[in-house]
Amino acid sequence: MTPTAEPGEGPGDGTGLRADAERNRDRVLAAARRLYATEGLRVSMAAVAREAGVGKATLARRFATREDLITAVFADRMDAYAAAVRTSLADPDPWRGFTGYVEAVCAMQAADRGFADVLTMTFPAAKALEAARAEAYDGFVTLIARAQAAGRLRADFVPEDLVLLLMANAGVVAATADAAPDAWRRLVGHLIRSYAAPDAPLAPLPESPTPTALYRATILLGRPHT
Repeated sequence: MTPTAEPGEGPGDGTGLRADAERNRDRVLAAARRLYATEGLRVSMAAVAREAGVGKATLARRFATREDLITAVFADRMDAYAAAVRTSLADPDPWRGFTGYVEAVCAMQAADRGFADVLTMTFPAAKALEAARAEAYDGFVTLIARAQAAGRLRADFVPEDLVLLLMANAGVVAATADAAPDAWRRLVGHLIRSYAAPDAPLAPLPESPTPTALYRATILLGRPHT
């Protein structure tokens, strides 16, 4: 008995079927990127299917699990995450390398709410994502050691502090993205100051969001999700 095909994946000579399947896969990935970027990873698989204009069965054939979809959507961003630590390790100034990496990763979070979630979660079955995460973590440990040896980073800073920073930044990004999209920069500036040793050079603090922007952010934060 021949399985019922989704629209756009009907029978043919095989070549057309593969092309239709690839187009549906691209539509699903594009839809997931849009939704994850604006709403975070709380988006359901059903919502992704609706946004892509495909049936749930088509989505399930392309991506059997939520982790499969997340891996496909964020593979390039996780590669960029790992590349950022390599760039920072190449900086001859240990403190600048450390702060540059912190700022780069927080900027990645701010640019994509879904990626902000990915950086504060683990996906044990997503081997590619976790390999990039492990590379970035190992590189960051080296950045810490270099900055501390140079006397620029506080001796009590530990790698787990980056996890706390990313969680805090993800929360600020989610709360202020629509009303004060640069608010995260102020948070990161304050946190870098808290990590610095007494003689570390510090850049000026980014400007604070206006009271009006923060008030609007609190109003939006209090609205129920639809």
